[in-house]
Amino acid sequence: MPFNLSLAKREAAGLRRRLPVIERVSGRHLSAEGKTYLNFAGNDYLGLSQSSELRTAADAAAQAFGVGAVASPLVVGHQAIHRQLEDELADWLAIESVLLFSSGFAANQALILSLLNKEHTVWQDKLNHASLQEAALLSPARLRRFAHNNMAHLAKLLAPQSGLIISEGVFSMDGDQGHWSQLVELAQATHNWLMIDDAHGLGVLGKQGRGTLSAQGISPSRVQITMGTFGKALGVGGAFIGGSRALIDYLHNHARGYVYSTHLPPPQAAAVLAAVRLVRQADDKREQLQTNIAQFRAGAANLPYLLLPSTTAIQPLIIGDAELTVQLASRLRERGYWVGAIRPPTVPIGAARLRITLSAAHT
Repeated sequence: MPFNLSLAKREAAGLRRRLPVIERVSGRHLSAEGKTYLNFAGNDYLGLSQSSELRTAADAAAQAFGVGAVASPLVVGHQAIHRQLEDELADWLAIESVLLFSSGFAANQALILSLLNKEHTVWQDKLNHASLQEAALLSPARLRRFAHNNMAHLAKLLAPQSGLIISEGVFSMDGDQGHWSQLVELAQATHNWLMIDDAHGLGVLGKQGRGTLSAQGISPSRVQITMGTFGKALGVGGAFIGGSRALIDYLHNHARGYVYSTHLPPPQAAAVLAAVRLVRQADDKREQLQTNIAQFRAGAANLPYLLLPSTTAIQPLIIGDAELTVQLASRLRERGYWVGAIRPPTVPIGAARLRITLSAAHT
């Protein structure tokens, strides 16, 4: 297969990706190649990944259950710690039932591929995450994409009782939020299901960090499917699908990505459980994060590049040219700041950017 040709084309376009090796992470710092940097590239929005409470919980679970689940959930992989985490998530988010997955990508694919058939249509925001877009393309359903946060465009595309509308709580590359009041109204008016991917809103927005729906005053009962991840504000890894008991029971039986995968390691589940309990009480960290966001935006207001109007931890600075974006990220690294250089195909051509992410750990 023409691997070298494909890589050469990306190299020539300034789009080839290379894997950095991070040697150590400590609070707001990371170390690589013997140097220490301030980390403005990760998604540890509340600074919990280094929490002693999470480490202690993981250690205790390793002693009680071992370090691996050793089987898929429906065999012997679903252990007491997994059930505790599911119950805590359901209580926190006021949803009936929850299913755990190894990642947000896995959760989105398992959900969409098991739920939709050729009689369905799936409507997606054009800026939805790659996991959502790819799952829809792989499914037998018809994919229709609407312009970003353009509710008038979505309304023109919708057909009654024929499928699933999907949008994000906080968009991972732009940092803005979905228009959830209008999405709920459109879904109800056309009798279609509605799904939120709240990977980047969970933990940092809303009462007790319940996410985008809470922040926008929307009852979770009005959105049939919730996907959230544990690798951003919760500081661990993994994901969940939440919804009605009937939906979760259906996924137990039909979601191949769940049925045929080894379950989350018990220490990971225990760390997530500890993180959820901390997040529910973490108003001080959320306030610190908002203070940091305001301070950054004030300081960046006069830069010669477009700072997108985000009020979340994701602060995108649009550079435009991919090569220049990489150069700027490299110059920042020379000065001790690790910032993500985001280029096509992750973002559209001409929209390369520095994706600057803030954390409550930045003080």
